[in-house]
Order: sequence, then C-alpha cells, then structure tokens
Amino acid sequence: MSTIAAAVEAVTASSGQMSNGMHILLVYTLLALAPAMLVLCTSFTRILVVLGFLRQAMGVPTIPPNMVLIPLAMLLTLLSMGGVLDEVYTKAVAPAMDSKMTPLVAYQEAAKPLRAFMLRNTKERDLLVLGKAAKLGPFRTLDEVPLRLIIPAFALSELRTAFRMGFTLFMTFLTVDLVVAGLLSALGLMMVPPMSVSLPLKLLLFVMVDGWTLICGSLIASVH
Repeated sequence: MSTIAAAVEAVTASSGQMSNGMHILLVYTLLALAPAMLVLCTSFTRILVVLGFLRQAMGVPTIPPNMVLIPLAMLLTLLSMGGVLDEVYTKAVAPAMDSKMTPLVAYQEAAKPLRAFMLRNTKERDLLVLGKAAKLGPFRTLDEVPLRLIIPAFALSELRTAFRMGFTLFMTFLTVDLVVAGLLSALGLMMVPPMSVSLPLKLLLFVMVDGWTLICGSLIASVH
C-alpha cells in the first residue's frame, strides 16, 4: 500500500495530473491487492478462522462447505465493519470517482479509518514485538506507527483472538464428547463408537440453542 502511494505521488508531482493510462494501471493494481487487503486489513480473518474451528469442533469438517463458509464470512465482515467501510466510501471512494480528489489523496483518506480500526483491534504487544524485530521505533504516539507495521500486527492479533474463540468452542463440544464416552463406558457399550452418539447430540444441542445466530452475533460484537 505504501509503495502504491509513493508511485502515485511521484507521477502526480512530475506531471501535475495523472494520465488515463496511469489511472487504469492504478485501478488494476488495487484490484490485484484487494484479496490481500480483505484478508489482512479487515475482520475477515477472525471470522473465517472461528467458523472453521466451529465445524471442526462439531465433528463435521466439510459441512458447511467452503463455498458457503467464505461468502458467509464476507457478509459478516461487511456487517461488523459497516461504519468503517461507509466512512472509506464517503471520504475517499466517492470523491475519487467524481474526480474531486486525486488518487493519492483518496488513498490517504481511505487509510485513515482503516488505520484507526486496525489499531483498535491490535494488541500493543504485537506492535512492540514486530517493531523491535523490524528495528522500527520506539514511537511516542500511535500516529507515528507506520502502516507496514500495523497491518501484520493486526493480522497476528486477529489470529490470536480467533484461536481463543476457537478454543472455547472446542472445549464446549469436547464436554459433550466426554460425557457421551463416559455414559457408554458405564453402560458397557464398549463396541459403540462414541462419535456416532455424540455427533447427533452436538447437532441437536447446537440447533436448539440457535447456535449459528449466537456464533455470528458474537463474532460481529467482538469487532470494535
């Protein structure tokens, strides 16, 4: 992202106005980076990892399939980051499309709400560890932290949060597995696979407590 901004700034400074060819090149570059930005700069990583943990914990690792899980994670990401994305569109995308703002200024305006969002959801420890490893800093204020440090620190924080939520899900369903295994052992049904009994029970309990709504609601609420 910083490389794109530097390139746009150089072209703008030299010519005063970007040519149509440069506009097209910039658009294609942004489109190529869009998947990485979606994964690393939004809550998509947290949501998708937790949903993956959920189906593993339930014992159905392929249901729902990825073609359902990934679009669901994208929609939940839009819901959880609605305010941030609206601000990016209002302050950067719309003015740039109306030719009221140069691409460089639009990039800078779009980075501000995303930067604030990532800092709200980034652990200070991740910033310190990565900054020390990259020999960046120390920084007196968060405004001095470069975006190239914020993005990987945010990604690590999202993974940590997702694994904590996944651990909670695993422990919940593991309790059902242990109870079923204990009951089958006490009844002397040693030849009955515990999974064949616990899986229907876990699915029944998950449906009875409206698990999908609870999980999706918790994921949206966990994003600040």
